[in-house]
Amino acid sequence: MFQTRKAVYDDAEAIANIHITSWKSTYKELLNEKDISNITYENRLALWETILKIQKEDQCTFVIYNEEKIVGFVNGGPERTKRFSHDSEIYTIYLLDEYQRLGLGADLLQVFAEDMKAKGSNSILVWVLKQNPSSKFYVRYQAEPVGVEETTIGEGTYQETAYGWESIDELLCLIKRNRS
Repeated sequence: MFQTRKAVYDDAEAIANIHITSWKSTYKELLNEKDISNITYENRLALWETILKIQKEDQCTFVIYNEEKIVGFVNGGPERTKRFSHDSEIYTIYLLDEYQRLGLGADLLQVFAEDMKAKGSNSILVWVLKQNPSSKFYVRYQAEPVGVEETTIGEGTYQETAYGWESIDELLCLIKRNRS
């Protein structure tokens, strides 16, 4: 049985571990090895300790866990570029490989959408590296491609696609319908 809850400062180590482990397994075929190795456990731990210590009101971080450990997380807040009509954005969402395709991503998406809706948001955006197989997850929940741009990771330049949901309410209905 898996549950979600708001992340707390003590979760930083588990989140950093999931972030780095999932990052490396997800992007090993999509990024240059040198660019992948620039992301270290130490810099992810410092990042998550900072995020969880500050806990901005307009942002959120949730973890999903079983009785043994945290297996995934989602983090986001206001849409950062101000170039899209979407008012909230998933900044990061990761699950350990062995916990993917169990419906846990939908659990994280749902808790994030519910939190953003409670904060007054109406829509969600997420950026995905081009050719990332995880983009199928967003398409499954009817996210539409709304933009493309280049991003720098390490020394490499890569293309990202922005996927969006115009209506959080419709997304939540779709998640619930897929579970019935």
